Amino acid sequence: MIQFEIKEGVGKITLNRADKYHAFVREMALQLQDVLDKFNDEKSVRAILITATGKAFCAGQDLGEATDPNGPDLTQIVQEHYNPIIRKIRNIEKPIVAAVNGVAAGAGASIALACDIVVATESATFIQAFSKIGLIPDSGGTFFLPRLIGMQKAAALMMTAEPVSAKDAEKMGMIYKAFSDESFKQESWKLVSKLAGMPTKGLGLTKRLLNASYSNNLEEQLDMEDKCQTIAGNTTDFKEGIEAFFEKRKPNFKGE
Repeated sequence: MIQFEIKEGVGKITLNRADKYHAFVREMALQLQDVLDKFNDEKSVRAILITATGKAFCAGQDLGEATDPNGPDLTQIVQEHYNPIIRKIRNIEKPIVAAVNGVAAGAGASIALACDIVVATESATFIQAFSKIGLIPDSGGTFFLPRLIGMQKAAALMMTAEPVSAKDAEKMGMIYKAFSDESFKQESWKLVSKLAGMPTKGLGLTKRLLNASYSNNLEEQLDMEDKCQTIAGNTTDFKEGIEAFFEKRKPNFKGE
């Protein structure tokens, strides 16, 4: 259900339940958590890519499992499946790119939008589908979406379940870029490969600061920037970056 590989410093995660549009069941959610943990611990992984096979990115929760009297209930699904995934995505101090290759609905959209950078194929759509079945947007949806596009648009999309094209998602700031269907895979890999070759600790500290900015006031954020800049200034990559600057060459960052 979850395929993964490490290539050129990139930990690639591929959702692979195409016959069900990659709708999550318990086994799949736990597998994704395990792979995220592996990539977090693996030093050679300096950036992470999450994508899917086939024509869809993720349809969210498998409703067959959610309504199975012998299966997990909604409380268990949220607490044990999705919340841990979102926490891992935000707490792994490595850049995580979601490459949305098709429809991203419900929790599938929320998982994508929790990533650091989201790119999509122009034919992809994002749907806050929860209201169609009387539920609320979970998996951090009510946290990230209004911060990305504003309260008015977020409320409207969540309440109406209106689909948003990748091009419109880019225009409203929901995602970073929409690529043509033909260039999508190449451009997505180009982006995540670039991130894998950059100073990983500095990018991780940037992510830490962005997370903190959701709750810090200005003084707290300035103090935290001060501390993180000191940490970054003691990395090998900072020394390499400075040497490369003065030697007028491309830096060779090691992620250290």
